[in-house]
Amino acid sequence: MTNYSSGYVNDENMILSTDFYQLTMTAAYFQYNLENNIKEEDDIAAFELFIRKFPKNRNYLIFAGLEQAIYYLLNARFTKRTIDFLRNKPVFKRIDSSFFDEYLPNFKFNLNVWSMEEGNYFFPNEPIMRIQGPIIHAQLAETYLLNVINYQTLVASKASRIRNIALDKILLEFGTRRSHSPLAGVYAARASYIAGFNGTSNVIADIELGINSTGTMAHSFVQKFDKEIDSFKTYFDIYDENSILLIDTYDTEKGAEKCAQFGNKIKGVRIDSGDLINHAIKVRKILDEIGCEKVLIVASSDLNEYKIKEIIDQNAPIDAFGVGTELATSRDDPTIAGVYKLIEYNNTPKIKISEEKITYPGIKQVYRVFEKNGKFKEDILALDDESTPSDSTPLLQPIMKNGELIRKLPEIDDIQAFYRENIKKLPERYKDLNEVQTFELKLSKNLDKLTRSLKEKFK
Repeated sequence: MTNYSSGYVNDENMILSTDFYQLTMTAAYFQYNLENNIKEEDDIAAFELFIRKFPKNRNYLIFAGLEQAIYYLLNARFTKRTIDFLRNKPVFKRIDSSFFDEYLPNFKFNLNVWSMEEGNYFFPNEPIMRIQGPIIHAQLAETYLLNVINYQTLVASKASRIRNIALDKILLEFGTRRSHSPLAGVYAARASYIAGFNGTSNVIADIELGINSTGTMAHSFVQKFDKEIDSFKTYFDIYDENSILLIDTYDTEKGAEKCAQFGNKIKGVRIDSGDLINHAIKVRKILDEIGCEKVLIVASSDLNEYKIKEIIDQNAPIDAFGVGTELATSRDDPTIAGVYKLIEYNNTPKIKISEEKITYPGIKQVYRVFEKNGKFKEDILALDDESTPSDSTPLLQPIMKNGELIRKLPEIDDIQAFYRENIKKLPERYKDLNEVQTFELKLSKNLDKLTRSLKEKFK
């Protein structure tokens, strides 16, 4: 029977927004503990979420998605419908009925969580989150956490590159129609705003997150009228000083000339095609000559950090950029190698050493060291019980304890403010668009020693 729905994930079923093997492992852990009389509080694991390597041409990443991850851990539950669904799966036929009758109905994530601050920059192999608690709980959280953090971190990192280039220009996120789902459109708006964008076209991001939504008009609005000027007049009559007129439906420069009668009463004009640099220069000249010198020029049309850099390097008089497809899909490299790995079980450090996919064992902390001028110097990865390196700041902070929030999460404007101040501490060489910087994560002596000993043990 088809369930016609505008969306399939909701608070009632989001705990099943996971890979099926998370559920088979969950049931297997339960069955094993039941048969061996092991209590859940004696079956404790610690996982770390980190990125293995940079996407193409990246020298740093921006952490985003924590709020959605925490919401899941606080609110995901098994309902009667989801439990009945699992009970009827043949694969679970040997799982004791108490799993479905007693354990799942009362399940609530009971985890301790440490995390970097959203908006912070970080590098490969640094834990950005640490999850600790009963292994069933910590294991089940993996897929959802990776999903929201991988995507938002990918977009925030792309947005940061664009903001670095755009400097004080207005940046608007226009990617909803090209994002990979309606929810991805909202996440793209959120992530790009964290990394310094000024607004979005996504209205859900406005009503739910307070990110100002903005827009102009489509070519269809202009085409509806027999005369281009009539479309402009109609729009202006309705929106007055908030009008941004789309002038490239037929002839960009002639479209600009038709703005004369509005003077500086309109907010701006938008160019969405062709040679943006050449058009912007000509349009600016026309606008200034016809008394529209205060009217802004907004540019769109498959923009990315490289195209925006070229525009700015050529001193093209564009005041605002609408960035869509390239941002919401991170088109130049649309994936991120985020992983979630076991690093300790019942106080015993664990390691994975297969080929190039090594994980550093044990519960760890990331310490950030700055130069005397306040600029980033290095990050040190150390075991959590080691003494704090001198002149360093620990990046992982406690967020949840025993399944409860112990620290209020910041509002999105505060996250953006943190990002804006913090990114200033990152040296300019890391912000280069083309030159890849060599980054070497520094390991403490004790962590290096532990890693070597476990690698030797499992050879």
